[in-house]
Amino acid sequence: MGTRSRISDVKRAPTVVALANQKGGVAKTTSVASIGAALAELGQRVLLVDLDPQACLTFSLGVDPDTVERSIHDVLTGSAELGDVVVTCEEGIDLVPSTIDLAGAEAMLLPRPGREYVLRSALEGADTAYDVVLLDCSPSLGVLTLNALTAADALIIPMPCEMLSHRGVGQLLDTVADVQKILNRDLEVWGILPTLFDGRSNHAREVLADVGERYDLPVLEPPIPKTVRFAEAPAVGRSILTTARTSKGAQAYRDVAASLLARL
Repeated sequence: MGTRSRISDVKRAPTVVALANQKGGVAKTTSVASIGAALAELGQRVLLVDLDPQACLTFSLGVDPDTVERSIHDVLTGSAELGDVVVTCEEGIDLVPSTIDLAGAEAMLLPRPGREYVLRSALEGADTAYDVVLLDCSPSLGVLTLNALTAADALIIPMPCEMLSHRGVGQLLDTVADVQKILNRDLEVWGILPTLFDGRSNHAREVLADVGERYDLPVLEPPIPKTVRFAEAPAVGRSILTTARTSKGAQAYRDVAASLLARL
């Protein structure tokens, strides 16, 4: 991790950024792990929170979900504090892991008053320990994703450069508008992160050119290229920044992280 002085960080809350898209297979988890690792390279103190019962982020960072004793499920249901479940991973990042138990958390949260604020309250305990918290949302618009949007300062929407991936983004933005009105007036949409980009494809280039205008949102640059290197990284519990340091995919995530740094 970086050696940045903590004097200026007294009582400074971390910037909380949610990565959400209710469509699966959009490189959301890959983006959380890779941006987190890239920000750690830049000296940021980074916490990643796995909010998906499938626990793909947990697995991809080298933690076996089947051996996790306490997870984000325990935090959300009130049986553990956030700091009690944090796992230190490679690449200078910390993780709040997930397990399949999280699948039952939505039902447990539904009858609770203020259920959308549970994660926000839990994160208050991490106020001075981190510079940035990245939330890996589940591929749905349920209570867990609403918790993430309520807790977040900002939202990034990973979206493959394929026309079918447009479907659902409008629905997500409708949900975001409702959250901004009712639950979190300070939530900002930082933009769409184009993923799985094939620069040789006319279709991919057309989608990339269209997406920002269609939704009136910034498009983060550069687009993340499609590469088999991303599939190889989780098998060894690391991000692409470690497994293929000089690849175009790793450099793209470093560039995206550098562009986000000024906003943290």
